Amino acid sequence: MASTNDLKNGLVLKLDGGQLWSVVEFQHVKPGKGPAFVRTKLKNVLSGKVVDKTFNAGVKVETANVDKRGMQFSYKDGESFVFMDMDTFDQIYITPEVVGDNARYLLEGFEAVVAMYEGNPLYVELPAAVELVIEYTEPGVQGDRSTGGTKPAKLETGYEIGVPLFITTGEKIKVDTRSGEYLGRVNN
Repeated sequence: MASTNDLKNGLVLKLDGGQLWSVVEFQHVKPGKGPAFVRTKLKNVLSGKVVDKTFNAGVKVETANVDKRGMQFSYKDGESFVFMDMDTFDQIYITPEVVGDNARYLLEGFEAVVAMYEGNPLYVELPAAVELVIEYTEPGVQGDRSTGGTKPAKLETGYEIGVPLFITTGEKIKVDTRSGEYLGRVNN
């Protein structure tokens, strides 16, 4: 249990009959009249749904003990993604629903944070950006480089994103894992 005064971003609360909600943002409000309260924005850990919720100041809320561990993606076994705990070398199998859109950026050896609750994986958190090699993209035409347009490019993971016209097959680029956008070239 924690008080609403102890809320911080990333804290996971257990509300509404055991559902897990992560605190996205919070604000302590002390109006001129009436009691103080805490306005929060909560994200459901499993579904990703975001809701606004207000608590009276000082109220006790149940927290969930979520264990976040650094793990390395090993390989894909059928539908499941196999991750290895970097400390114990234990392997866990994670379903595609838990990995979600992050599967687009996973390569063997990539490190991620896996959040566990009561032995079950809740979600996989990748770094904000990853470096991937362009497997194939159409060659740019001379004179196209200044127009600022984009063209499709297939990454080594099989995912396709839009890249600037001057990018060529075999180049290593940085990709934003939250939006799937091209961030820039990686100079070797």
